[in-house]
Amino acid sequence: MKRHIPNIITCCNLVCGCVAVSAAFQHMFTATLLLILLGALFDFFDGMTARALGVSGRMGIELDSLADMVTFGVAPSSLLYMMFREVRYPEMVYNNFCFMLFPILGFLLAAFSALRLAKFNIDERQHTTFIGMPTPANAIFWAALISSSEDYLCSPMFNAPFLLAFEILACWLLVCEIPMFSLKFKNKSWEDNKVKYIFLCICAAILLIAGFVGVENGQLLRNLSRGLAGCIGAYLVISIVTGFGHRD
Repeated sequence: MKRHIPNIITCCNLVCGCVAVSAAFQHMFTATLLLILLGALFDFFDGMTARALGVSGRMGIELDSLADMVTFGVAPSSLLYMMFREVRYPEMVYNNFCFMLFPILGFLLAAFSALRLAKFNIDERQHTTFIGMPTPANAIFWAALISSSEDYLCSPMFNAPFLLAFEILACWLLVCEIPMFSLKFKNKSWEDNKVKYIFLCICAAILLIAGFVGVENGQLLRNLSRGLAGCIGAYLVISIVTGFGHRD
């Protein structure tokens, strides 16, 4: 029985992803974010459980990738699809063809998430670190951004070409050759984990400030979501800085 426990946890991740897709298409963006976060929690514990029980295997790895594809690939793409249906279109792309094309382009994120997951499975360099942005971080960023800043994204200050440019950047980050750190701890020493500790401290500060501001203005969940997007931004910046430093 114990060999099935990690796969059950992985399937919980998959179910979260399926419901997140449904929530996105029903314009329940906050629910989509919460389901993606819950899926990420299951994704964190399935591998840990498999190692703790000594039942790691190829089937678990493949099932994990399939679940991640839904939760961290299709779900955020569904959010982008919906945003492209709502975002403003400037005059140069204000036509029926673009109204149809841009939402479909939202699923480019799913395609590049699939490439990212396939690359991760065969890349021997990614046992302790990542090469390119992890799909959970990418999905959480988009879900947190869209759920907390829909008003701005649909305002005259933003438009469909801007959103597409940001999506293309995210697609590139998924498959780029930039080293990015993992939050897996082999030990608790400062020397081996200082980048991770610094990142966690920055995240704690961002979320505390966001929570305080949210309580003050009565928008706690929205501000925490923005803080979460900021944490992913901090992860990218720290990874890029330390990655290039390591190369040198």
